[in-house]
Amino acid sequence: MRRSEIPSLDDLRAFHSTARLGSVRLAANDLALTHGAVSRRITKLSEDLGFRLFEKSGRGLRLTAAGEALNLTLVRFFAELATTIDSLRATDPGRNAVVLSCEPSVAMRWLIPRLANFQSAHPDIALHLSVGGGPVEFRRDRIDLAIRRLDFALPEAWHVQRLFAEKVGPIMSPQLAPAFAAGDYIALGSRTRPDAWSHWLSAHPSVRRPAEIRYYDHHFLVVEAAAAGLGVALSPLVLATDDVDRGRLIAAAGFDPDGSHYGLIWAGNDELGDNARTLAGWLHEECRQSFG
Repeated sequence: MRRSEIPSLDDLRAFHSTARLGSVRLAANDLALTHGAVSRRITKLSEDLGFRLFEKSGRGLRLTAAGEALNLTLVRFFAELATTIDSLRATDPGRNAVVLSCEPSVAMRWLIPRLANFQSAHPDIALHLSVGGGPVEFRRDRIDLAIRRLDFALPEAWHVQRLFAEKVGPIMSPQLAPAFAAGDYIALGSRTRPDAWSHWLSAHPSVRRPAEIRYYDHHFLVVEAAAAGLGVALSPLVLATDDVDRGRLIAAAGFDPDGSHYGLIWAGNDELGDNARTLAGWLHEECRQSFG
């Protein structure tokens, strides 16, 4: 086979994931693609190779004989590729670096202001910060650890350590406290949690309702808007704790647990290196000091 005839790696991954999980839908979730994208890649691969890879089996799919043979080869190929990459990374002198992924608002409002302390205590560890939310592509993005709000399904193989309980409450500049008490205020919310205000107000019937609710794209924008006096923001404690401690913002009704948690996660097949363990220990201590 000439190099030009070798199928696309993306198409092979779509096929292999579908064969491994037994479902195009599950493969789409695994690859962070749409159902249609995975189906198109499998169809294209079948057309490029000139033979069928799957056939109908009741309401599901099963591999053809040719598909089974191809998948067995891909199992060995991807396993050998992963082993080679891990071996090369282990001998890379730059691997003393640790890559931490964190949700953008938490990174900006809580983590970054504390990272100078980590670097001062561990100057030999090169910490790289990546921002993102939801599922994590540890191997693809070379991420060692991730901080996430645990509000999405996690693979069973992943390691998860809880960091702190999520608490939310209304925050505002001190000048807006009388307006909040009187119900003469604009509520500020994040589009990432559009129902947060309605849930909070239902749980606090004694609080006066706002004149209106306005939404921003991200929580860190909501907090800054509250500090600028634009309204009363419903904010997670993790994003407001420093400003509340400094008196820049006040939390007139306190913060209540919403039932969710933030956690530190890493890929289940990977053992944490010494530097990643050091970072994990530091994060736990910082969370203990911030949230008890």
